[in-house]
Amino acid sequence: MPVLLFLIDTSASMNQRSHLGTSYLDIAKGAVETFLKLRSRDPASRGDRYMLVSFEEAPAGIKAGWKDSHATFMTELRNLQATGLTTFGQSLRTAFDLLNLNRLVSGIDNYGQGRNPFFLEPAIILAITDGNKLTGSSGVQDELHLPLTTPLPGSELTKEPFRWDQRLFSLVLRIPGHTSPDPEPMGGVPPDSSPITPMCEVTGGRSYSVFSQRMLNQCLESLVQKIHSGVVINFEKTGPDPTPTEDCPAEVKYGPQPWHSCHKLIYVRPNPKTGVPVGHWPIPESFWPDQNSPTLPPRAAHPQVKFSCVDSEPMVVDKVPFDKYELEPSPLTQYILERKSPHNCWQVFVCNSAKYGELGQPFGYLKASTALNCVNLFVMPYNYPVVLPLLDDLITVHKFKPPAKWRQSFENYLKAMPPYYITALRKALRMMGAPNLLADSMEYGLSYSVVSYLKKLSQQTKVEADRVCASVGKKVAPEGGIKLRCRSSALSLAHRKDFTQLLHSIMGDGPALPLEANPKEFAGFQLAALNKALKPQGLRNPYDIPRAHLLDQLSRMRRNLLHASICILKGQDQDELHSVPIAQMGNYQDFLKNCPAPLREADPDQPKRLHTFGNPFKLDKKAMMVDEADEFVTGTQGKGKRPGEPSSTAVGGAPKRRRCMSPLLRPGRAYTPPKTPPRTPENDHTALVNDIANHLEPNHGPDREPSPGPESDPLQQINHFQLDEAENQQEEVQENGQSSESELSLGSEGEEEAPRRYPSPCQLKKIRNKESEELNSELRVLITKEIRKPGRRYEKIFYLLKQIQGSLETRLIFLQSIIKEAARFKKRVLIEQLENFLEEIHLRANSMNHLDGF
Repeated sequence: MPVLLFLIDTSASMNQRSHLGTSYLDIAKGAVETFLKLRSRDPASRGDRYMLVSFEEAPAGIKAGWKDSHATFMTELRNLQATGLTTFGQSLRTAFDLLNLNRLVSGIDNYGQGRNPFFLEPAIILAITDGNKLTGSSGVQDELHLPLTTPLPGSELTKEPFRWDQRLFSLVLRIPGHTSPDPEPMGGVPPDSSPITPMCEVTGGRSYSVFSQRMLNQCLESLVQKIHSGVVINFEKTGPDPTPTEDCPAEVKYGPQPWHSCHKLIYVRPNPKTGVPVGHWPIPESFWPDQNSPTLPPRAAHPQVKFSCVDSEPMVVDKVPFDKYELEPSPLTQYILERKSPHNCWQVFVCNSAKYGELGQPFGYLKASTALNCVNLFVMPYNYPVVLPLLDDLITVHKFKPPAKWRQSFENYLKAMPPYYITALRKALRMMGAPNLLADSMEYGLSYSVVSYLKKLSQQTKVEADRVCASVGKKVAPEGGIKLRCRSSALSLAHRKDFTQLLHSIMGDGPALPLEANPKEFAGFQLAALNKALKPQGLRNPYDIPRAHLLDQLSRMRRNLLHASICILKGQDQDELHSVPIAQMGNYQDFLKNCPAPLREADPDQPKRLHTFGNPFKLDKKAMMVDEADEFVTGTQGKGKRPGEPSSTAVGGAPKRRRCMSPLLRPGRAYTPPKTPPRTPENDHTALVNDIANHLEPNHGPDREPSPGPESDPLQQINHFQLDEAENQQEEVQENGQSSESELSLGSEGEEEAPRRYPSPCQLKKIRNKESEELNSELRVLITKEIRKPGRRYEKIFYLLKQIQGSLETRLIFLQSIIKEAARFKKRVLIEQLENFLEEIHLRANSMNHLDGF
């Protein structure tokens, strides 16, 4: 996830204009937007993080940090203004500290335990400036100096303010103010001669001297190609020059050559599956860790890696992991590729990394690829010429059963190895299949005081990171002044000195003059007070006036009251506060913005109160609810229609009115059952059996109502579900689009009533069956709820069973399903009563010989 930090020069010199007609600051803003568009073409840009820092003093100079969105970044970029000094050093230190906020918390730097190239947070700082003199509060500076002090904890552990995965690139704008007659030079963009260039080169970047818009676009395209995941390493030659080869004959060259010392990047490729770099071995530290040392020596930002030009044979052992990194093209890579020796390698060292010896032991080698198109750095275990043969013998000869002689050799190697390699070596042995060769009690090389110090720094850095992230975006409060309010309408036009000219302009005899100034042109304008103790008087509470200011306050109040002088600056008066022009009466949004935040509701469940400004007829669409039972569609009621004509809404008939879905909830069908004496389960059995048997009799019709339940039962207000024939006929007429008798009588007096249509017996039977199914499904839900309740009060269950509709077979199936539901909850007493009840129903039905039912 690369971090792209843009450092924009916001000094006053950025207001100078080029021959294009735009200022340098506008060119810088356009360059950032162009860079983002070019970068968005790469699919890898989805994980980019963008930050913005200006030349203002921190924290105001941090416009977009770690937790700010891309929209905030773009907004702050457009709002940049060039009003300050060229404090490049201070702003660059702010940018580095912003990038290093989370490094101690995440443990990327891994102080004292080796440098892991695969633990990185690649960052590119793109500075855009005009290259003028560096100015600050102390004067003009000829060289770029970064502040030595910083509030970031742990900065003393690294000598430089940057890290090895952070590079600085600078675009120095040199676009002239007038068009040059000379043709624009073609080719590459040269580096700039400003003091910023050495800083760019130290970090592994470079500067560009931009003289035209074409060169600027060329630089931006080049910078997009330089966004790589990698770290910068200093490679330096040690020992004699290499022996000449057949492909590369010896050339007599005296003095240092460009390939002897290179400051270049090694590419750390992410894993294509996970998107995160994976590695095994670190680059050793430049010191031997001391168990008794209370502190750590500061490390250089870029490791100094020495390479020996003595040809060696590359070593790779199967099952032993190694890391491979490609070098950025440089004079060193060009020299190695020109030798055309892909089967030889040069060993690499870090000075003072071993316990004894200045050069240390090799930790890897440089080798050209077989295709001779790049040079790779192979990172192996420390002192790999010794440990790799031992591990090879462990795998091939001893079959992971090492003898005592092998163990002694391995112990000698561990004593000469830096202790921080133990973690990586244990992980490698576990991958090989020998996890028990290293004891768990082996120390890692850091003393207790150093470990405690690093933990303390991590906690302090986390607090500092939270503080910096919270301060980003907060504007510095301006010094208090006297706020002016426009009161031009309070002064009569006759009091103006140019009243005569204004009168002539109105009559058309002279040039037009503005009647009054725009009140929004200087909104928020304040007068700076020389005396900081002078505060604007609000005239709210007389007891707030100090005793020494009473006379002055009385004079001002008398002048405001008597209007002794023509003055448009008046005190706050209640009448004037509520005196608003008619044109501004409907502008309540500005009033709401200036109102203080309302207090929270005491009861959060209460609905949110709406404001009472604006159109009183405006309704909240979210709060509008339409009840389906009250939904009527207006239109002609189809009065006087013939019964034979088809009825539909398309031909002007009344549309179908939505009916209540549940027969238990149909309005107007409630009944009140008479009072009955208390009931027992035995009485319920008998009454229920008689009721079901009565339903099985052939003379039982839909006109008969079921026996009412007890008065205390909550279901006594359930609407009756059965319909008589007249009600069925009336509803059927309404469903077919015909109006009811009452509607016809209301709509047309004196007209003959249309003959009523009666539904067929098949239609009535379908309606009853459908309603019976709906009622039974609702009764099943109610009975199931009663079964799940604790206790043995089953009177309500037997009362609900009396409401079952349908044939005998339907009732028996329903009752058997209720018995199964009771068995789920182990209601033994209820099951026994239901089974007895089921047997009684069978006996009663057989005796009556009415098995076909309804």
